Amino acid sequence: MKARIAAVALAALLVSACSSGSGITGAARRPGPAVPVPTDVPLTTAVMGQQADRLFAQFGAPTLDISEGRGRKVQFANGTCVLDAYLYPPENGRGSPTVTFMETRLRDGSPIDPSSCIASLRAR
Repeated sequence: MKARIAAVALAALLVSACSSGSGITGAARRPGPAVPVPTDVPLTTAVMGQQADRLFAQFGAPTLDISEGRGRKVQFANGTCVLDAYLYPPENGRGSPTVTFMETRLRDGSPIDPSSCIASLRAR
């Protein structure tokens, strides 16, 4: 009887040693394709940290301008892409609101490189 219990315990140990414990198959653990990182990031500085009047000077009148609490969202769009810029006042409450976050996308919602979208919007 003891020999049978020992054999079952040994078999359980061997099976558990073969498992990674993550429940993920080897195929799922392989890294995916590398996502290209844009090297022309400086165009994003045309938006990040800017005040609303600077955005309007670059892109014209926004297609959407809404305020929610202390924040403000301005949206610029053309036939190619959409840029959402979110402006918030400094934490100390003094000074003009500036862009602290931005998002870009193609008109159909697909991703687009932020610098490409900014360049496209500036060209209009």
